[in-house]
Amino acid sequence: MGKRIIYQMLPRYFGNISAACIRGGTLEENGCGKFSDITSEVLCRLRDDLKITDIWYTGVLDHATTVSFEGKPSSSFAVVKGLAGSPYAIRDYSDIAPYLADNPHDRMTEFEQLIKRTHDAGLRVIMDFVPNHVAREYRSSAIPLGENDDSSVACREENDFLYIPGECLHLPCGIPGHEDYHECPAKVTGNDCYSAYPSENDWYDTVKLNYCSSHTGTWDKMAETVRFWALKGVDGFRCDMAEMVPAAFFSWMIRRVKEEFGGNVCFIAEVYDMSRYREYSEAGFDLLYDKSGLYDTLRHITVSGGPATGITRNWQALGDLQPAMLNFLENHDEQRIASDFFCGSARKAFAALHVSLLFNDAPFMIYSGQEYGERGMDSEGFSGVDGRTTIYDFWSVGTLRRALTGQLSENEKYIYSRYCHLLSAASGSPAFSEGKVFDLCYANMQNPDFNPDRHFAFLRYAPGDLRLVAANFSDCPARLRIRIPRHAFEYFGIGETPGFNHENPVDMEVVAWDGAIAVFSTCV
Repeated sequence: MGKRIIYQMLPRYFGNISAACIRGGTLEENGCGKFSDITSEVLCRLRDDLKITDIWYTGVLDHATTVSFEGKPSSSFAVVKGLAGSPYAIRDYSDIAPYLADNPHDRMTEFEQLIKRTHDAGLRVIMDFVPNHVAREYRSSAIPLGENDDSSVACREENDFLYIPGECLHLPCGIPGHEDYHECPAKVTGNDCYSAYPSENDWYDTVKLNYCSSHTGTWDKMAETVRFWALKGVDGFRCDMAEMVPAAFFSWMIRRVKEEFGGNVCFIAEVYDMSRYREYSEAGFDLLYDKSGLYDTLRHITVSGGPATGITRNWQALGDLQPAMLNFLENHDEQRIASDFFCGSARKAFAALHVSLLFNDAPFMIYSGQEYGERGMDSEGFSGVDGRTTIYDFWSVGTLRRALTGQLSENEKYIYSRYCHLLSAASGSPAFSEGKVFDLCYANMQNPDFNPDRHFAFLRYAPGDLRLVAANFSDCPARLRIRIPRHAFEYFGIGETPGFNHENPVDMEVVAWDGAIAVFSTCV
């Protein structure tokens, strides 16, 4: 089995080829991607070129939006971020965003067809499960919330929501229409804001769910949400802001779902507090975001000049949790690596890519557009120029648009070719996909031909497949002479050869801000 590679895709903009988007434009003005744009041809290309194994369809659940459809009126504009709305302000756990369908009335059928196309291409389907909060105007007949709440008390086990009794909600004054929106008593805002006066920096478009500390009716409703989508063939769930929900709930829910649907149903936790990684891993999560670990380490090295030795400290801190990490350089929350706020160029991230993708056998995730060097420097509307691709607006992403219409620049073609090459290497090599790893930096700390602050090197090995990877985090090309300690051969259980042994350093040339891979024969 090759390396697991997850592709995050926001269908809202993935298939939108409009080149005439205007800032803050409406659905009619700027257009929108559709499920039908994600064709079998597109899926097979992702599988064959980038070796993708899973597609994370982001933002498909029905959420707060300013757009009205038959039987699904718009949300109050005051509690919608942007005109499209945040895909994490869910207003019905059992429904699909109508604007993603060619025929909004048939949106569920069209999503089911997308699931089938994805499976037919040999790919797994991942979708969001947002258990911590919902839209302020959540309404669902299939999975109702709050219908029997006693809003006169702040918290009780029977309540789905948390309340601020005796106070009415006061939305931020800068929000258009804030004075016309009424919620009394106020509910606690999604980001644990226990004030009736949330700020513009709070998640004012959402409200917090009440989990208490033991099994409640809310737990049952949340488990039923996951079950609802698993019955439709969804293979995995990326659990939004998991650390804001008790680990005890996930332990109970994940066990229950896997007992019914099998152990291959995957649960991914968005967790940022590294001190809680083990808690959520032991709760049953298959994968945890390693944002606060490897991602932050590589960003510090690349952007702030931090020492490359931080990579060693990171994996040592993770210990046996390393295989349960999900590595990435981009997702919808983070700034694009090619943006002015990060590297300024996708080429400058190749060194980090060699490490994030190849250093261990943990799965790797890329964000649609990353493979072409998308810069995320548009001013879309609710989102300004912040180095991120908006999740709040109707928009078209330049690199994806040019890829779909055959108009990629030479630089974008080059970036894509490098991603194809590296992802193919990761998937096709047993050493990279399932082999052991040996960090070579400790053996080269005093090496005059290796700078441990700017260079990183490691070995990957599986029977019959031995590879040496070097990454150069500097502005200058590097001519490295990498020492291989005797212990590496003992650790892998292989013999030394005339061309690869502990006495003769390995010569490698690595261009600035890039990586290189060397392949060696082995002697068992």
